[in-house]
Amino acid sequence: MSRGRRRGGGRGPRKKGVVAAIRLAASVIALTVAVAVGVHLATVDSGDVDRLRDPAATWSGERVRVEVYNGGGVTGMAREATGVLRDAGFDVVTYGNASSFDPRRPSEVVDRVGRTDLARAVAESLGIDNVQTDPDPNLYVDVTVVVGRDWTVPSPGHAAPDGEAVAPWWDPRQWF
Repeated sequence: MSRGRRRGGGRGPRKKGVVAAIRLAASVIALTVAVAVGVHLATVDSGDVDRLRDPAATWSGERVRVEVYNGGGVTGMAREATGVLRDAGFDVVTYGNASSFDPRRPSEVVDRVGRTDLARAVAESLGIDNVQTDPDPNLYVDVTVVVGRDWTVPSPGHAAPDGEAVAPWWDPRQWF
């Protein structure tokens, strides 16, 4: 019998240790993700889901293309309104200044496709009461928002029945 080094056939002790460490790390990560998702799902009941949806009960959450214009002349208003709408789940495709500024112009939401339910959902998210209907098939948006000088940014989320603000259901910051 010859005494010598074995060749081939097996992994050395160093490679086995690296493979084992990688498998252990992957298992820990998978377990952590599973527990985090399970804890989150266990804490959500149907009442929470209803409260976390957009406040407009008639809006089913479908894609709504919105354009936002600053009609009051206050710097940053269209950008602020865009943030509020995007947080609420609306697709703001463009924002900027209106063709002219009028300090007396009230904020308004205009339905562009003949679906006032969509316009009312957008208006409710922004806290605007003035909803108009003016369908225009030449525009590639569902709703136009003109923010007047009178508009103020609503509080984040909307009030739950107990008065506490609730983040949108898809916002991962609420899970931690």
